[in-house]
Amino acid sequence: MNSRERLQLTMNHKEPDRVPFDLGATVLTSIHHKSYRALRSYLGLPDLDPRIVDIVQQIVAVDDDVYEILKCDVKNVAPRPSSTFQLEIKEMEGYSYFYDEWGIGWKTPMHGGQYYDMFDHPLSDAETISDIELYSWPNPLDEARFEGMAERATHAAQAEKQGVFIGGMSAGIMEIAAWMRGFDNYFIDFVANEKLLVALMRKVMELKMAYWDRVLALVDDNVDAIHEADDFAGQYKMLISPTTYRRIVKPLHKELFDFIHTRTKAKLFFHSCGSIRPVIPDLIEIGVDILNPIQVSATGMDSAELKKEFGDDIVFWGGGIDTQRVLGEGTQEEVRADTKRRILDLAPGGGFVFAAVHNIQGNVPPENIMAMWKTLQEYGTYPKQN
Repeated sequence: MNSRERLQLTMNHKEPDRVPFDLGATVLTSIHHKSYRALRSYLGLPDLDPRIVDIVQQIVAVDDDVYEILKCDVKNVAPRPSSTFQLEIKEMEGYSYFYDEWGIGWKTPMHGGQYYDMFDHPLSDAETISDIELYSWPNPLDEARFEGMAERATHAAQAEKQGVFIGGMSAGIMEIAAWMRGFDNYFIDFVANEKLLVALMRKVMELKMAYWDRVLALVDDNVDAIHEADDFAGQYKMLISPTTYRRIVKPLHKELFDFIHTRTKAKLFFHSCGSIRPVIPDLIEIGVDILNPIQVSATGMDSAELKKEFGDDIVFWGGGIDTQRVLGEGTQEEVRADTKRRILDLAPGGGFVFAAVHNIQGNVPPENIMAMWKTLQEYGTYPKQN
């Protein structure tokens, strides 16, 4: 059984030969450059300067030698930067900073920084829908974005027989709205300026639709899963009420997801951190096929309960180990125990792609990564079918 067959079986809630493994197929299941270099050294591989694929998160492209050793099953095919955007990293007192193509400012401490954090929000002063309409938006159809995507998808799917994951052009409609408005304004907008907020999210949605229309036509059937996301839950509960989500955001999500589903047979992968359980039925209803990252340390996100309640209707991509508390700070024995628990909870019947909960962070020792991986090899196989 090849990797693509393995992924397709599990995404259709059937048991393949083993649980598919993902490291680096998405910007949400990758690894911080510090841990990656340590892992390469531990595996006896040559040192190299990792290629950063997400500057904010400081995560890397997983090289083929690591990919082969760890038997990864999914390849990432991501868009390239637009021709009109040039990343420029500059310095201010104590920080390095840059502005992304949406006009959002990001900075990191020059000494000891692990990630970039937002510091400037270009629509923080927006007052009217005209302010949204007149903003200089990224061009989703810039041909530079799509350079080589069809060829890379075809090669991964047909030559390498790998699962193929297509990345989106941006974060989610809620996330971009929050980042452009600033979080204070964003949450106030839900109550005091709903029309402005909806106009902003709809604008981002329309840009996404244009991107997906183009890229899905290019890659044709050489894609197995596509990426959408929106974080709207925290450690203990949702950041907006389920009622507010259903009234304001859910119709936009449905419109976007319906648009995508009419253009591809690929599964829709939706990333949403935190205590998202109250709206999982809503996500299933509007077309989410795959949920990520399955933050098992958040309230209500017990892996066994999620599998029992939703396992027939949604695929769990992630949840393989608690990244927040165990993978980085636990002993190897604790890593093995947590990994075994999540596999036994989530693997039966298929519908499970093994990945850590979100990206492997910069504090994770290679010994713990390999303890996780070896436990997957031990417990992640299915009985042979007659």
